[in-house]
Amino acid sequence: MLKRPRRNRKSAAIRDLVQENVVTINDFIFPLFLLEGKNKRVEVASMPGIYRLTLDLMLKEIEECLKLGIKAFDVFPVVDDKHKDKEATQSINENFFYLTALREIKAQFPEAIIMTDVAMDPYSSDGHDGLVDEDGNILNDETLEILGAMAVSQAETGIDIIGPSDMMDGRVEYIRDALDDNGFENVSIMSYTAKYASAFYGPFRDALDSAPKSGDKKTYQMNPANQREAIIEADLDEEEGADFLMIKPALAYLDVIKMLKDHSDLPIAAYNVSGEYAMLKAAGLKGWLDYEKAMQETLLSIKRAGADIILTYHAKEFALLHS
Repeated sequence: MLKRPRRNRKSAAIRDLVQENVVTINDFIFPLFLLEGKNKRVEVASMPGIYRLTLDLMLKEIEECLKLGIKAFDVFPVVDDKHKDKEATQSINENFFYLTALREIKAQFPEAIIMTDVAMDPYSSDGHDGLVDEDGNILNDETLEILGAMAVSQAETGIDIIGPSDMMDGRVEYIRDALDDNGFENVSIMSYTAKYASAFYGPFRDALDSAPKSGDKKTYQMNPANQREAIIEADLDEEEGADFLMIKPALAYLDVIKMLKDHSDLPIAAYNVSGEYAMLKAAGLKGWLDYEKAMQETLLSIKRAGADIILTYHAKEFALLHS
């Protein structure tokens, strides 16, 4: 035989030499869940190893992660029901615990990249990403004003990247204009471009207690059956001023990651979501698979599909393995 592919697999050194894709700590954004109060650390029952943290403990967590080489964090607020209303008014209250915490995080760790979430659902008494009318309809254009104000309030804390996860039409342009009009031209937008109406978000909604109080999110999140529709969303977000395009979830949508990587010159992010994390954790705890190997293979598959950036709850464990 003239061609023997196994010659390029004959040793670890040869395999490393010809390896096509490598996952590094620089690829990660680590999602974190912020609790109100002090000295509270509450594990998310459906996400073993992931905790809701008050600011004092989150600062320690970020410090530990920075020492491991993780530089980017996506901070989500866990909002008590007493703070929620139909118009998500606490999201723009400069004295609300989320915004004050963001200011403190950036003050203590200016070198860290801090990303924030723009959507109504953490603050909404309806649990939806947009404004809900009396008939249960999600009002697109009326929601944009709320999202724009929310983005500006977050930018005022000094954060680096805005992450609109709401999937309202036109929100990237509205937020970009609002940021620019208020002097935040350098704040980036990582658009949740192809965010699917997925069953894999369950543990995240447990973490934030943000599930819809009625109905579902299928009128604004994408149909899992659709692929080409993601190109429509990507083209719109790019035209409206997005700096990064995100696909969410990651594992069940590797084809979409690949398609948008081939279609766009913008950096491509993929969110390795809570349900994907929970499946590996559960199987590992049961002894049904080698968790560490499966975790690394999973992240490699997302990178191989074309993701430049991976938002993942595995980030710290990966970093510890490679430190």
